Amino acid sequence: MGRTYIVEEAVGQYLSNINLQGKAFVSGLLIGQCSSQKDYVILATRTPPKEEQNENLKHQQKAKLDNLDEEWATEHANQVSRMLPGGLLVLGVFIITTLEMGNDFQNALRRLVFAMEKSMNKRRLWNFTEEEVSERVTLHVCSSTKKIFCRTYDIHDPKSSAKPADWKYQNGLSTSWLSLECTVHINIHIPLSTTSVSYTLEKNTKNGLVRWAKQIENGVYLINGQVKDEDCDLLEGQKKSSRGNVQATSHCFDVKVLTHLLLNSDRRSTATVQICSGSVNLKGAVKCRAYIHSSKPKVKDAVQAMKRDILNTVADRCEILFEDLLLNEVPEKKDSEKEFHILPHRVFVPIPGSTIMLCDYKFGDESAEEMRDHFIEMLDHMIQIEDLEIAEEINTACMRYSVNTEASLDSTDDEHPEKPIKTRIILKIQQNIGVIAAVAVAVLAAGISFHYFSD
Repeated sequence: MGRTYIVEEAVGQYLSNINLQGKAFVSGLLIGQCSSQKDYVILATRTPPKEEQNENLKHQQKAKLDNLDEEWATEHANQVSRMLPGGLLVLGVFIITTLEMGNDFQNALRRLVFAMEKSMNKRRLWNFTEEEVSERVTLHVCSSTKKIFCRTYDIHDPKSSAKPADWKYQNGLSTSWLSLECTVHINIHIPLSTTSVSYTLEKNTKNGLVRWAKQIENGVYLINGQVKDEDCDLLEGQKKSSRGNVQATSHCFDVKVLTHLLLNSDRRSTATVQICSGSVNLKGAVKCRAYIHSSKPKVKDAVQAMKRDILNTVADRCEILFEDLLLNEVPEKKDSEKEFHILPHRVFVPIPGSTIMLCDYKFGDESAEEMRDHFIEMLDHMIQIEDLEIAEEINTACMRYSVNTEASLDSTDDEHPEKPIKTRIILKIQQNIGVIAAVAVAVLAAGISFHYFSD
């Protein structure tokens, strides 16, 4: 038996309102959450057309689905995936065609699903587990008859064939979903080894983040101050209504992350010396959010959603910064000089009729109007400026930025920036040539742990 997709009624209304306007087809993304029993679709968003596609609309009327711009659609999926908090994924794609196009859609959708998943997976600091659902959905809607054809593909099997799936609508699907919020303080030091000078700064940074990601994956997660068994029901112990449904006193859970000490008592620790051409420091506090369905949610699913949001938001901010530096062609500093860059901070916006909020990233010089327009372009839903929620506000406290010298991993510099910092996440690229001794040190004092890396 195929999978069942429980779909927000607003998604069905959105799909039925899409007008082909003379085009042969319109495609887009389906966003939601997987679970072992069934999957949930809470949002659909059409892929914005290229400018040249708008100009050549008349020539597209006889286009075939084989001409579907796979690269453009995949880039849209990458952009939208950045806007998804923990627990949400791009579950698949939809395509709306005329009646005559009904027999051509299958191969095009299959290629698109696999291309999107491959591209999004490259950016992640985490991997899907063997127990997780590996099927992704394709939805074909005929604009003439309004009939829908729902099929799935196993993304772990390149040779997998289409399987039929059920597509069922439900009103107010995500109104009772549970949210988890967490603030994670990071201080990540990434030495740039001279042996990796051929790599781009972006690639070197991502390689360094992989080590930190292991700490997040192996951390201890406190939910409302408690450590819970991963197989327990997240809502265990809460009161039930007369109908047997759980009445959560609050739909939001507070999460705290305790990272393990990197030293292992049964393993000898040694120092590693690296010849480095520079280093990258990521320091500050990131606001993280995750969402999970309210149908008997497990603790392990909630923790997993939070872990992935932590990893995604840090990696995405770095990626966005590097894209901005490349776009603006910022010249590199000379040796022994430092560059200070402010990473973009997170902005949340609610989905109408839902408790779920999606996100985007804002540099200090970007206006609220620009943020709203980007949301509308990527999600194809109206957004009001007053609904934008900046998660990381201006920090007025006195801040000190760590400076790394040849023999130190954590000295300080009292020099302050001339202007207030609009986010507490600082990326510091230190272009100094020297030897950095990467010593495994772990100090636990006053409930605060400081971790450095070891090989």
